[in-house]
Amino acid sequence: MNQIITITFNPAIDKSTTIRSLLPERKLACTTPVFEPGGGGINVARAIKKLGGQATAIYLSGGYTGKYLSQLIEKEGILSINIPIKEHTRENLVVRDTSTNQQYRFGMPGPEVTEAEWKPCLDLLKKCTPDTFIIVSGSLPPGMPSSVMGEIAAIAKQQDAKLVVDSSGDAIKQALKGGVYLLKPNLAELTALTGCDNLMEDEIAAAARSIIRRRQSTAVVVSLGASGALLVTSDEQVLVPAPVVKSISTVGAGDSMLAGMVLKLANGAGFLSATRYGVACGTAATLNPGTALCRKEDVDKLYQLVLNNAAVTMSTW
Repeated sequence: MNQIITITFNPAIDKSTTIRSLLPERKLACTTPVFEPGGGGINVARAIKKLGGQATAIYLSGGYTGKYLSQLIEKEGILSINIPIKEHTRENLVVRDTSTNQQYRFGMPGPEVTEAEWKPCLDLLKKCTPDTFIIVSGSLPPGMPSSVMGEIAAIAKQQDAKLVVDSSGDAIKQALKGGVYLLKPNLAELTALTGCDNLMEDEIAAAARSIIRRRQSTAVVVSLGASGALLVTSDEQVLVPAPVVKSISTVGAGDSMLAGMVLKLANGAGFLSATRYGVACGTAATLNPGTALCRKEDVDKLYQLVLNNAAVTMSTW
């Protein structure tokens, strides 16, 4: 299997809990919180581990929260390289109201990061071998320029590595300027790339295909939530529907989906097969509460459902 590296510039400790009812001006009793290592790339590495693979997670962390984050990562047996920073690593909070089953997600902005602190991440990438999958997932912290994504794209090209990007805003644009192997935007992120306020159903594939035609990405997989995902390459345009399940939490679904896709690709699968497996992984993550990711036993069952449901070729899109 090819090597897989994930990069998380703005990791977090994800804390999840439940309450009986969300009411203002009240002292609310919470259940015992669950602490998990978080941030896009870290979550992808965790999900790959759960699926039976292995990835190396490169991440920035600092302060007492950063030390705890590293302990949580080590506890899960994730191979990792920690780049220390001066400021404290952020903490996020997920609260589920059991009276309504509604979930509230509180995401913190993250610490200020200096160039001297994030540059070592790029130096590590310069040592990767050909065909390594480099996954950059999640937001950039304050003080970090989006142009870093262009630098990473240049390094990946120089090292003959495969760059996979799951981010947002200008970070995606900067990565696409240098060219990527796989882009996994959700519908809102793809819409933002077009400069439109919204995309109609028949415009989604066209927007993804325009990225392919400009040779900015080899493949684009648009995450459509409960509807599944749309795969677009130079010669494929396929909608992969998601199995219908009773969702508990959507936190981590995108990261689980990306993990499944890259693991399949690293094992030699094509984009369509990888997308089908990724949809099963993303759906599996929604079966678990809080910030939990997919479980392999759920993925195996859902993957069979995905395979049994013929993908719909979007010839009219």
